[in-house]
Amino acid sequence: MKRIALALALTLVAPAAWAADKLPLAEISTYLNGLKTVQTTFTQINDDGSLSTGKLWLQRPGRMRFEYDPPDRSVVLAKGGTVIIHDPKSNQPPEQYPLNRTPLSIVLARTVDLDRANMVVGHAFDGTATVVTAQDPENPDYGRIDLSFTGDPVELRKWVVHDGAGSRTTVILGQLTKGNSLNQNLFIDGQPGVSVNR
Repeated sequence: MKRIALALALTLVAPAAWAADKLPLAEISTYLNGLKTVQTTFTQINDDGSLSTGKLWLQRPGRMRFEYDPPDRSVVLAKGGTVIIHDPKSNQPPEQYPLNRTPLSIVLARTVDLDRANMVVGHAFDGTATVVTAQDPENPDYGRIDLSFTGDPVELRKWVVHDGAGSRTTVILGQLTKGNSLNQNLFIDGQPGVSVNR
């Protein structure tokens, strides 16, 4: 389900012996705040075990586009404080949700501060990556996001979104292309194929 992909890692289980290897929250916040634009591919593992693939564009603050590969052709946009889900197969108007009611809002915020009181509810090293579990401290019922980062240099590798209904969706990122200028039509037009005309 696409809404789960938007809301953004791993089960937080880390032996104490590995605790010293985890990246500090301040370093991760600095990394996320340094991400202005990102372009990459993704593989999504849905709650039912099915797989989806596609392309992802991110422009902080506040904008993201998921464009799913055929035969899906769905497009999910985050813009103007709203998440909009375009599903051509549904023959229904796009679904819309407030961005601040999804864990995605933490990553797309103008300023990311993971040290903010009660935002981080898990911070561990799983042997490969630092995993940070974050949620809106004022609205924990909106769900949470697990973000996985590797170090040297710091890089976001995947996230897992746990929505308020208990569903879980994993998004594994391809190689990140950062800092490029993005066509703003990506965040306006919900039709598939806009990326072809970048």
